[in-house]
Amino acid sequence: MRSAVCGFLAGLVAAQMASAQMCDRRDSSGDRNVASRDLYCLTLIAVPGESAAVAGHVDLSRVPGPFTVAVTADGREVYEPVMTVEGLPAPGSLGDYTVFIAWVAPPTMYPAIKLGVISNGTTTVHRFALDPFVILVTAEPNANVTEPGARVVLRAGSPSTRLLPPDMLQFAAGALRDTDARGSSMAMPGMPGGGTPAAVADSSERWTGVPMPAGLAMVPGEMALRPGTAPLLPDSRVDAPDARPNGVVRVADGDTLHLTAGLVSRVIDGRRVRMYAYNGQYPGPVISVRRGATIVVDLTNQLDQPTTIHWHGVRLDAAFDGVPDLAHPAVPPGGRLAYRVHFPDAGVYWYHPHVREDMQQNLGLAGAIVVTDTVRGGAGAGGPPTGRIETVVLSDLLLGDGGLVPFGRTATTHALMGRFGNVFLVNGVVRPGYTVRRGEVVRFRFINAANARTFNLSFPGARMKLIGGDAGSYEHEQWVESVVIAPAERYAVDVQFSPPGRFVLANRVRALDHFFNRFFFEADTLATVRVPDGAGGPGAAEQAARFAMARTDAAAVSEIERYRRYFSGSPDHTLELTMESRGLPFVTRMLMQLDSSYFAPAEWSGTMPGMNWAATTDEVRWVLRDPDTGRENMDIGWSFARGSVVKLRLVNQRHAFHAMQHPIHVHGQRFLVLAVNGVPVRDLVWKDTVLVPAGGTVDILLDLSNPGRWMLHCHIAEHLAAQMMTEFTVQ
Repeated sequence: MRSAVCGFLAGLVAAQMASAQMCDRRDSSGDRNVASRDLYCLTLIAVPGESAAVAGHVDLSRVPGPFTVAVTADGREVYEPVMTVEGLPAPGSLGDYTVFIAWVAPPTMYPAIKLGVISNGTTTVHRFALDPFVILVTAEPNANVTEPGARVVLRAGSPSTRLLPPDMLQFAAGALRDTDARGSSMAMPGMPGGGTPAAVADSSERWTGVPMPAGLAMVPGEMALRPGTAPLLPDSRVDAPDARPNGVVRVADGDTLHLTAGLVSRVIDGRRVRMYAYNGQYPGPVISVRRGATIVVDLTNQLDQPTTIHWHGVRLDAAFDGVPDLAHPAVPPGGRLAYRVHFPDAGVYWYHPHVREDMQQNLGLAGAIVVTDTVRGGAGAGGPPTGRIETVVLSDLLLGDGGLVPFGRTATTHALMGRFGNVFLVNGVVRPGYTVRRGEVVRFRFINAANARTFNLSFPGARMKLIGGDAGSYEHEQWVESVVIAPAERYAVDVQFSPPGRFVLANRVRALDHFFNRFFFEADTLATVRVPDGAGGPGAAEQAARFAMARTDAAAVSEIERYRRYFSGSPDHTLELTMESRGLPFVTRMLMQLDSSYFAPAEWSGTMPGMNWAATTDEVRWVLRDPDTGRENMDIGWSFARGSVVKLRLVNQRHAFHAMQHPIHVHGQRFLVLAVNGVPVRDLVWKDTVLVPAGGTVDILLDLSNPGRWMLHCHIAEHLAAQMMTEFTVQ
């Protein structure tokens, strides 16, 4: 079999790139879905000698589920192929055959996995989790064969088969003749931070490089790159007391909470670093409040730069939303501001700055908000839990041998992919430990406060049930292998730890080595859970009984039911997500052009550290574009009447210079995710942040009930700094 197939593999990549993609996905309204065809659709090509009338395509359809990117617990992307074929002759006309069968295999062609019997027309075959891969259609003597035979009729290669390693010598020589190899300070029209400050020439030598992930390599030209801005770290001349673990602050209607943003000192992974904190705690205090309450938060700014507080996901008065100049001026060093915060919805929210998020949020200014329901007793996550609750704030830090890798002073670094850290923090701690009783069910409320990293969370060996999302409960509880959580998203899961032993909270992903263009697995232990021997504690039987059932939340179903009449129909508006660049170094431009042959739905790891670090907001501009008007970012200017329900399609442009996922956040409102790449979402939950895969489309239904001027932006902090934001008005 392998000898019969290997002959055409060399031409498969070229054929895939040159052929027209034929997928024509349509949503429930009949609109053609505009997800990238060359990332989510494969052309089936007849092998030499077969009739030219035999043709088809494979739609790599989204696998239904709660997340916009479907992966296994160890990070492999899951596909649900829909095959459309025409021109297949009767199998018997080709020889002693009775059936056509589809297969998937790695490029080595072993092992091959049977996908199912196909015929002319459209067939949904078995799901698989494999990349890169080749799909074959073979004629077989019967449907019970376990390996493909020699008569191959059609074949196709996955988009990732286009990946080819770069020419080392070309880039080594090219980088040496590039006069701009240390990074450009050229600003694009309309971009902030244009020009290079005089301090750069004197201070650029203080850049000490950026850590390289283990096992990866950079081309020589990459190692010479430096950001075209001066480095910036928290002020070393100001006293920074030792930070302390956070606590829970319970506030009632009418209370005043005092928060002070200031400098602290911490030892992380054996290195002492200066960071920021609210009230000296890491992360900030957990604010526990009842739904319907209104409190005053008195912010004092003791930082060395201006700041604000954004109440992420809370549908509060726009005047207190924390966006500088849109809601109120930024609070200067030494200044104070009183926020009036109303909590109309139960759920898990969080608070963080909206000034230099790339630095302030990353260095510790983030905290959880738990809004409990006075009637149901829950926190927007399927009603009251029967066991214990843990609120978990996830983040990461980028540390080198000398401590923190500096931030940019006049321009934001890591503007391409965002700042990926190399040290993981759970509630501000490296690999904390939990102890739970045997059989205990623990509800984990996860909040992703990282600048750029999307996590794939799991507890290997423990069963996990998804309960709630950003701003409420799912209509139906559901079992999941892992939780895909993008920056700013929140999820609530119940986890049962039955046998005694040691469990881990793991982040398991499949990263892409952009230098050798290969996939590799990464597995990081974020926390440990110890389950000692012995009987379960009080209430163990009740916990187990409730955990065993995936229940329906009648209140969530009833509330969402009022909006179902808006689900069908064409989008009212569309936003395209793309980027522009100018003045990037030669080595960056060339490597990224090669890299553009394929984009994964999500970048799980910072595997292009040198060029990403050196690219600043002076060279990179991320774009939101209204295709109907051509207006971009802050010039879009949408206006809606209060009470409007608007269907918005988010289109992540595959042909951007560097296409990648974007967690899109809408201030002051809530929405439902209706469809991903044209595939309807069946289990709904109210959200305020959604991950839009590279080359993909996401349809959301906005409930525009909160008046004011509001932001919509990418929540990768560096993309926001590179202008990926717009404002809209609810009259």
